[in-house]
Amino acid sequence: MKLKLILSAALLAGVISANATTAPTATVDTNASPEATMKALFGDPVIVKAKNFTIKQSELDQVLTGAKANAAAQGQQMPPEFAIAILNQLITIQTLLQVATPADRAAGAAEADLQYTNLVKRFGSPEAFDRQLKAVGMTVAELRAKATDEATAKATLKRALKVMATDDQAKAFYVKHAADFEQPELAHVRHILLMTIDPATHTPLSADTVAAKKKEINDLLAQIRGGADFATLAKQYSEDPGSKANGGELPEFPRGQMVPEFESVAFSLTNNQVSGVVTSQFGFHIIKMINLTPAKKFAYTDTLPQTTKTVADICKDQVEADQIKTLAPDYVKGLRTSQDVQIVDPSLKALDASVRAQADAAATNAPAPGLTP
Repeated sequence: MKLKLILSAALLAGVISANATTAPTATVDTNASPEATMKALFGDPVIVKAKNFTIKQSELDQVLTGAKANAAAQGQQMPPEFAIAILNQLITIQTLLQVATPADRAAGAAEADLQYTNLVKRFGSPEAFDRQLKAVGMTVAELRAKATDEATAKATLKRALKVMATDDQAKAFYVKHAADFEQPELAHVRHILLMTIDPATHTPLSADTVAAKKKEINDLLAQIRGGADFATLAKQYSEDPGSKANGGELPEFPRGQMVPEFESVAFSLTNNQVSGVVTSQFGFHIIKMINLTPAKKFAYTDTLPQTTKTVADICKDQVEADQIKTLAPDYVKGLRTSQDVQIVDPSLKALDASVRAQADAAATNAPAPGLTP
């Protein structure tokens, strides 16, 4: 199942989930999160003011940090406009929360609970998921609160806009998007990592340190070849905070989510096979294949793996999301006006104005329907 369909409900949960499986070292265990460090240095100014709510810089930074780390692990960069897109989503959530009913909040809490259950399934246990959250500077309580807010906002939109997908619409979506319900081949591995970059700054370590780590990883490989338990050595020596305590075990991943050097070797292994030393931008790895899951296509009634939702549920969610996308802009615009929403950070305000001007210009210059330019 494509990521955009699995994680369509909660942006932040999606960032965490994607970040956790993008690269073995995409997240680094530090004593303070990047947001906490920036707050300590520069304070936490209010960047958006409205009648009944404010948004602080740290709230925007927390989402951006995860998204940027995810993009960097895939060799990409987030454009400046991405910050405005996220900020406007945060504004939309807050404006909708102001008009949420008790029923909306109950529906949001139930949806957030389901998202949390599915994420825990993906990571194997609450403890493994909690470790990953700590590695990105977030607690379970913080994640669940943000997921609840977003799910409540979605429930509020569905009620206000009278959105509801029928079975016929959901089945039509499944037929049209059948390729989206094909699970790719998945690798489930353990790994040991010795980092050759500084975990905080990502700058290369000294040549002597790298040489010492190369000797250490070769020694570990020799122990494994000699019959030593892989998981035990991973717990003792691995420097990947997201998997160390779990014996180096990573959540299942498809092609395209790991750094290339790691991925190519992982998918070449057979069950229980151990790789040689693999060098990536993060350091030296040893990989052990737990199992390789073949690609498959899910039927409309199938329950998706590592989740409690069926394909039918996902199709209905997507049909409703498409309806919301069409109907929501005017409604949300009215709410923003009634709340007197103001972006007060000068740079963000200027960027927002620039993005809106570009969007207006593109709409004005677009060809009429049915006409070629």
